[in-house]
Amino acid sequence: MSSHYFPGIKVGILGGGQLGRMLIQSGIDLNINFSVLDPDPKAPCSGIADLTVGKLTDYETVMAFGRGCDLITIEIENVNTQALHDLQREGKKVFPEPSVIELIQDKRKQKTFYQENGIPTAPFVLTENKQEVMDRKAMIPMVNKLGKEGYDGRGVQIIRDEKSLSQAFDAPGLVEKLIDYKKEIAVIVARNNAGEVKTFPAVEMMFHPTGNMVEFLFSPAEISKEAAAKAAQVASEVIQKIKMTGLLAVEMFLTHEEEILVNEIAPRPHNSGHQTIEGNETSQYQQHLRAILNLPLGDTSVRIPTAMINLLGDTGYEGKAHYQGIEECLAAGAHVHLYGKEMTKPLRKMGHVTITGHDLEELRNRARFIKEKLRVVSK
Repeated sequence: MSSHYFPGIKVGILGGGQLGRMLIQSGIDLNINFSVLDPDPKAPCSGIADLTVGKLTDYETVMAFGRGCDLITIEIENVNTQALHDLQREGKKVFPEPSVIELIQDKRKQKTFYQENGIPTAPFVLTENKQEVMDRKAMIPMVNKLGKEGYDGRGVQIIRDEKSLSQAFDAPGLVEKLIDYKKEIAVIVARNNAGEVKTFPAVEMMFHPTGNMVEFLFSPAEISKEAAAKAAQVASEVIQKIKMTGLLAVEMFLTHEEEILVNEIAPRPHNSGHQTIEGNETSQYQQHLRAILNLPLGDTSVRIPTAMINLLGDTGYEGKAHYQGIEECLAAGAHVHLYGKEMTKPLRKMGHVTITGHDLEELRNRARFIKEKLRVVSK
C-alpha cells in the first residue's frame, strides 16, 4: 500500500449494493481497482466493477473471492466471517476486522459490549424466545429486537401495549426500554490503521412512519454545541474501544435531558452519510477508503448545510422501475443519485436526493417538495 497511486492494488467489496457503488465511484479518483462479490448478477455495482456472482455467507465462495484481492472490505454485515478470519491469517488485509463484523452481526453482543465498556445506551434485557419477551411486560413501552439478521428496519418492533406482545419475536433477541427522545442523530467516525480518528458533525434523522428506515436527514443537526461535542466523543470512544479500522456509523438518541444514548452501529458507509458527498469537505466514501488504505483522514467539516431524502419504492408498485418528477427536482437544484436497480418494490431503497442551502427552514420545505414530486413507480 506504499504507492500513492495504488497501481495493481485490488480492493474486494463483499456486497454489490448502492453503498458499494458509491464507494467505487469515489475510489475511481484514487485509481483503485475494485472487485465485487454479490449474489445478484444485476446488483448496482455490476456495471462499474468486476462482479463475481456468489453468496456472501458461503465460506468457499468468500475464500476464493478474497484470495484474488489485496484488501477486503464490506458494504453489508451479513457475510461469512470465518472465511474473513482465514483470509486474514493468509496475509490478506480485512477491514473492518472480522471480529468487529461478528460483534455487529449480533445486536445482543452489541448491547452487552456497550454495557461492559461504559458506553451509554438504553436499558435492556436479553431474551431467548417469545415467552421471555412476554415475561418482560413491566418494561412496556419497549422495543423488541432480533439478535441476528435484522437490517433496514427489519427485526425491530415497538411493543406499546400488552396486546402487541403476541407479535414478539420467537428467537434470541432483546428488549430495551423505549426512549422518549428529543431527536435521533448519527455521527460517522473513521479510524485508520495508524490510530488516527476523525468524526463527521452529527446529523439529524427522520424515519419513515412504517418502514423504520431513514426518510429525511438534515446536516448539521440542530442541537446544542454541548450535545454535538458529546455525540462526537461517544462515537470516537466506540470505534477506539472496538479497535476498528474503517468507517463506523453510530446512531444515537438525544434525550430531553440532553443525554446521548447509542442505539446501533454499522461498520461501513451508511445511509446517514450520503449527504457528505455534496455537503462535507470529505465524503464518507472517500474517508472509508482513506481509513482502510491507512492514508491521512480527510477534513470532515460541513461545507454547506444539506438535506437528504431517501428515494423509496412507492407503496402499491412492484416491477420495472419508472421515475416520476426527476426533471422538476433537477430544476429545483437537487442532486439526484440513482442506484441502478432495475426493479422496484414498496419501500425499496432506489436512490437518494441531496439538496444544499444556508436557510434551514427553506431546506426543510424543499425536502418536502422533493418527497412529493419524485416518485418511484413501476411501468
